[in-house]
Amino acid sequence: MPRRARIKHGGEPHHIIQRGNNRSACFFSEEDYRFYLESVAAVAARYHCVIHAYMLMTNHVHLLATSQNSEGLPLMMRYLGSRYVRYVNSGYQRSGTLWEGRYKSSVIDSERYLLTCSRYIEFNPVRAGIVATPADYPWSSYGTHANGRPDDLLREHSCYLDLGKDNRARQEAYRALFNDRLDSESLATIRAAVNSGLVLDGERFKDQIEAVLSRSVRAGKPGRPNGRRTPSSNRESARYPKAGISFPS
Repeated sequence: MPRRARIKHGGEPHHIIQRGNNRSACFFSEEDYRFYLESVAAVAARYHCVIHAYMLMTNHVHLLATSQNSEGLPLMMRYLGSRYVRYVNSGYQRSGTLWEGRYKSSVIDSERYLLTCSRYIEFNPVRAGIVATPADYPWSSYGTHANGRPDDLLREHSCYLDLGKDNRARQEAYRALFNDRLDSESLATIRAAVNSGLVLDGERFKDQIEAVLSRSVRAGKPGRPNGRRTPSSNRESARYPKAGISFPS
């Protein structure tokens, strides 16, 4: 059975996961984490992508990112992956693959799910029992969002900026989001979307994405939407969604 085509939609944030081969480690020292983040910054800038949140676990990576066009994120991940594999293979005298096949991704409706997905990403080491609080884990965007740690890699989404009138208010509001853990339904929804390569949101947002891509983005409905016609006004608005992000020329 051919694998499902990846949903690629420029202008909307994507939740991306890339795992180590057979769930094996892909980071072995602090220098490895630093090199990976430096590589993300370089490759994202090259392909006109911006990073809103990240988490580097020992054996996998989470990114929350937006690209200027539909090919930006695939190109970013391709060159990021190969650049880091060359670094690891050279530094540790090894050969062969490091990653477990293709990266996984889902399109995120920013208004409904962006901050929820950011919480999901940054709470990962707490759920794994590695640390007691997100602030205790160094290889994450939480320190920037919650405590103002400088990080040139990140570009804040409008959903984060809307949390408060200034940085202090935004950080306080963001920390408050972590007072409660995500419920099991939210966790399952996010995991199902990214592992299946689907859209994370309700029906209206999925209708817009399908109008642009001319195919289904719902589970169990591969191919072109059957009998679905979108009014021209809706197609036009879907083609240029509000992303909450501006890109440098």
